[in-house]
Amino acid sequence: MPRHAMSRLLRSFATVGGWTMASRIMGFVRDIAMAAIIGTGPLAEAFFVAFRLPNMFRRFFAEGAFNMAFIPIFSKKLEGDGAETARRFGTEALSALTAALIALTVLAQFAMPWLVWALASGFEGEKFDMAVAFSRILFPYIVFISLAALFSGILNAFGRFAAAAAAPVLLNVIWVAALAVVWVASADPGVVLPWAIAGAGIAQLALVWFAARRLGMGLIPRMPRLTPDVKRLVVVGIPAALAGGVMQINLLVGTQVASYFEGAVAWLWMADRIYQLPLGVVGVAIGVVLLPELSRRFRADDRAGTAEAMNRAGEFSLILTLPSAVALIVIPGLITSALFERGAFTATDSANTALALAVYAIGLPTFVLQKVLQPAFFAREDTRTPLNYALVSMVVNIVIAVGLAPVIGFMAAAWGTTLAGVANLWLLWRGVQRLDPELRLDARLARRLPRILAASAGMGAVVLGMAEVGTRFLPGFEPLILLAVVPVGALSYSVLGQVLGAFSMAEIKTAMRRGRKDDPS
Repeated sequence: MPRHAMSRLLRSFATVGGWTMASRIMGFVRDIAMAAIIGTGPLAEAFFVAFRLPNMFRRFFAEGAFNMAFIPIFSKKLEGDGAETARRFGTEALSALTAALIALTVLAQFAMPWLVWALASGFEGEKFDMAVAFSRILFPYIVFISLAALFSGILNAFGRFAAAAAAPVLLNVIWVAALAVVWVASADPGVVLPWAIAGAGIAQLALVWFAARRLGMGLIPRMPRLTPDVKRLVVVGIPAALAGGVMQINLLVGTQVASYFEGAVAWLWMADRIYQLPLGVVGVAIGVVLLPELSRRFRADDRAGTAEAMNRAGEFSLILTLPSAVALIVIPGLITSALFERGAFTATDSANTALALAVYAIGLPTFVLQKVLQPAFFAREDTRTPLNYALVSMVVNIVIAVGLAPVIGFMAAAWGTTLAGVANLWLLWRGVQRLDPELRLDARLARRLPRILAASAGMGAVVLGMAEVGTRFLPGFEPLILLAVVPVGALSYSVLGQVLGAFSMAEIKTAMRRGRKDDPS
């Protein structure tokens, strides 16, 4: 791959990652406020389940199935047939998606009690009724956020990543503002929060629509028609939809198990929010940027460039993910107590959240690497193979989560998620080798991988030592201890990484500078 192309790829990773980092930081502010104001009681658990429902269907219809099928087809039309043909296909896809989402939302309003029961059958009485009421308000969010995902896919195909990556920041800003209203005005959180999130979906859609409009892609839905391109989209998308459904079943299994343990839905939610920071910043950036890049290279039959892009994406993700995973494994208690342990969030809540966080962190690198490997299939419009692997991982998750729940309680849900991710990664890696023998670890990544591991382990020892000393001599000052641990850990990893030859900061900076010069947008 030419240097300028790799620089552009790294630049795109940084753009998406930077905005995702901003969103996750605002998400931390949101979750800290949620923990302090709402706690882990029935209202919080009902709200978390209600919010999970539209997000589950969003990933099923839009970010998972639809965009994995839509982006390669749209990219190929844009590159091969021109913007007008791509625009026509985009309008057809938008019309079909809009009609499907509206129909789904109307049906869901009538079926809401059954949907909530399917997600959290352990809820009873007032908690169940609250979850149903919240879900009815929140569910239309799926329409706006799924359409936003389509326009984000269009922007990504044009190599424009900033607006799409910035859109999630709006959700967290509006969510935090709603929590401020609840706190300052003593407003009912069961009213303010669901309506605020529904409004955030409209704001996110508006942001990416106006960005697409500047590129001549301000599409408006029309009466849906089953054109040949839409039929092709459906044929390619159905396996991806089923694969997305499998992943959502994994989430459903975890929530179901947690719903039978008081407070566990909230503990797993908070743990998930923490490990989603590195997963979102790195994994989302890799997945968003790599798919259109591989689609273009596959169309050009550039096998060497495809292999280079995947190896550098894997290297970039491991450099950032492995130290994050190590830190979350060795100091989960400090992290959860510093972030959440105040107000309605007790020490017991913090301890249980830390247990789940450590288990999720074990699987963190596997979830990020899945984002590196999956585009190799999606770029070829092969959505069936990832579906088969997802089915296997679903079975692994169900067996572990349900089978171990009587033995280890709510932690079975966390272990099921992590080990299912490990199984899925192993299957994807084997499948990529069969797909194209050139898509393998190159010499550079094979040389650097053990060094990245060593630097991460060294960093882990440093932060663990600091955390132990800090909590022993300064009990009650966990937020300050964490503020000290984070920069020291980052500095120690940077130094160890360069000394051991795991990565070169100069190399990354040079690539980023070149990327800015080559791609000023």
